Amino acid sequence: MQDSRRGRPVPAEQRPRRRRLAAAALATAALVTLTACSQSASGTTTDGKAKDSSSSTAGSGTGKTESAGITLAPLTDGKDVIPGEPLTVEAEGGKLESVSVTAQSGEEFEGELSADGTSWSSSHATDYAATYTVAARYTDTDGTSKTSKQTITTLSKNQIFVGTYNVNKGSTVGIALPVSIVFNKPIHDKAAIEKKLDVTASPAVEGSWSWMKDRDGKDRVDYRPKEYWKPGTKVKFTMDLVGVKNGDLVGTQKREIDFTIGSAVVSTVDVVKKTMTVTKDGKVLRTLKVSTGKKTFETWNGTMVVLSKVPSIRMNSATVGIFGPEAYDMKSVKWDVQLTPSGTYAHAAPWNEGKFGVVNASHGCIGMSTADAKWFYDQVDFGDPVTVVNSKDTVAVNNGYGDWNVDWETWQKGSALA
Repeated sequence: MQDSRRGRPVPAEQRPRRRRLAAAALATAALVTLTACSQSASGTTTDGKAKDSSSSTAGSGTGKTESAGITLAPLTDGKDVIPGEPLTVEAEGGKLESVSVTAQSGEEFEGELSADGTSWSSSHATDYAATYTVAARYTDTDGTSKTSKQTITTLSKNQIFVGTYNVNKGSTVGIALPVSIVFNKPIHDKAAIEKKLDVTASPAVEGSWSWMKDRDGKDRVDYRPKEYWKPGTKVKFTMDLVGVKNGDLVGTQKREIDFTIGSAVVSTVDVVKKTMTVTKDGKVLRTLKVSTGKKTFETWNGTMVVLSKVPSIRMNSATVGIFGPEAYDMKSVKWDVQLTPSGTYAHAAPWNEGKFGVVNASHGCIGMSTADAKWFYDQVDFGDPVTVVNSKDTVAVNNGYGDWNVDWETWQKGSALA
């Protein structure tokens, strides 16, 4: 059913889920978190790769000599090997003959040599807080056969910080979608982090990052242009937190995400007229009759952004402590377009048939006939704006993507580099 004005119930199937990535792409958002690891190698090379001493044999003679021929990657700052990624072993100035990576359990990683024999990559990623032995035999440029052996131990999850972002590589999103990053640990130096974030667009836009607390109290930073993105804009988001210090924690993520802005699908809900007008690229598609929040349960005013779509969900008022005469538990609400994580949806509300365009009777959601709800569901997608006018209480900036309810000057002041 519809959500409560006093907190807006989150559907039972989705609690405590938070919107992180575009519609269907959001489910892959969690894929982005990486971590760092430390190692006990004897030193590092000048380019930050881990090195180790080696033994060599040439002709019939044998002997030991110091060598920096073997390096490991990926690293954070020349000593911390990042887990959650395949391990790469490289031979500087020579060719690898064999490589073995063995976990403390005795399990040996499979891997593959590069075509030129200069590097080897494991077939699967290293784990958190795990110890591995890396042994390699390689031929140096003078034909000498050498061996290298070293032990690495990856850091645990509580020694790193990561950010979960909301855009997916190659995706197409709506004109109102900001780039948003939520961090799993408190950020002590926001300026240092922000310097490692970048958004570029073609055509170019004026835009800014702005920091806030997410609804669960985590540090969050969003980037939005001054105005909505133009349809067809090509956007590149880059994040390079490898080696960035955050108190006693270290960053490990390096990402480059290209995405595209889709059509300008804009919906405007007038709670007085009890209508929702949907336009696409400036052309009115339809004006639908709706029923919004009744007194004390008024629908949020201001601009919200489509977070997700599901064809059917359960809505239970108990999730926000509504009992008694106002209680409801709808097992299958159809054609649901989520607008806030607090529970605001546009959806089918056949129980309010006869009230659409006549009276506002919901607990805060935007209800409409089943046929109209299905049509609306098919028109909108992740990142499309839905603006409510003539209602009360503007939606909070961190309740989904309420970024557009902050004036531009105020938004810019939220940057740590302002």
